[in-house]
Amino acid sequence: MLTITVSEDAAGQRLDKLVRKALRDVPLSHVYKMFRTRKVRVNGARGKAEQLVQAGDTIVIRGDEERLLARAEPSKGAARAGEVTFGVLHEDADVLAVDKPAGLAAHPGTGITGATLVEMARAHLGTPEDLPPTEFKPSPAHRLDRDTSGVVLVAKTRKAMVGLTEIFTSGEGVKKTYLALVKGKMPREVGTIDLPLAEHEQTARSKAARGVNLQEALTRWKVLSSGKDASLLAVGIETGRTHQIRRHLEAAGHPVLGDKRYGDFPANRAAKQRWGLRRMFLHAWRLELPHPTGGAPLKLEAPLPKELEEALSRANLAAPGVSPGERAGARAPARPHGER
Repeated sequence: MLTITVSEDAAGQRLDKLVRKALRDVPLSHVYKMFRTRKVRVNGARGKAEQLVQAGDTIVIRGDEERLLARAEPSKGAARAGEVTFGVLHEDADVLAVDKPAGLAAHPGTGITGATLVEMARAHLGTPEDLPPTEFKPSPAHRLDRDTSGVVLVAKTRKAMVGLTEIFTSGEGVKKTYLALVKGKMPREVGTIDLPLAEHEQTARSKAARGVNLQEALTRWKVLSSGKDASLLAVGIETGRTHQIRRHLEAAGHPVLGDKRYGDFPANRAAKQRWGLRRMFLHAWRLELPHPTGGAPLKLEAPLPKELEEALSRANLAAPGVSPGERAGARAPARPHGER
């Protein structure tokens, strides 16, 4: 027999979801058979799959505990996390906002080696390795490409994750602004790219059955600084398609410099040789949204990484908020004696 006491953080979810987490190595069909045969009970009464659990509820799952409990290998997240490489932009009881460096993947996956953001965040927050599977573990609440730096929100609690998921899904009150250095001089100071994009992960079977699934995508851009060979843009997205900014700017004829997938190879090579740009110049600069549990405005900004600011300086372009005479590496002119 397995007994689980529902914590404050685990409260509010469906009973079947909690039981599935607790019995993660038990086949799904067998889990629901246990509900049908009344082997799952809540506070002594028969448990129903759809009921919502409350803090303090006692859940009893009848059966051999050794066979019921998941026997997955212990998490190696904390061991792999090593040195935490992100900067902390904001932290409260529900949310951790970090400045993710380029090259750090958000989650483990195929082809991903070394520590990831989720592991580093849990190590930073001191999340126990042996936390029961029914308890929420801090996790990133939205995507950011591995080679893109900047603001990422990590939900520390289940309530925060639910709130952030709803906020990002609806898009209400959310404002995302990226900085991108692109090839060439833009034709005007501001613009909009309204171009549907093919679903990034559509299966071959789906394409054969209904053709390419095009998804609405809208990107707005504004020139912050420009020269003959490159332009620094502030980019806002109103939809969240995979690689949206990179794909849209490529389609517009001004790909992101340093982008190995959608970029222009000769332009990337020239930017590396002339300006020392050794990574993709795309940075999640600002993020504004309502706080997921309190609703108060949350405004976050990740400073432009040093290597990108230095590349801008060599390209004779100004970083946001920096005048031409104050670019990276430049010294302000000496003031006359007594001037303030």
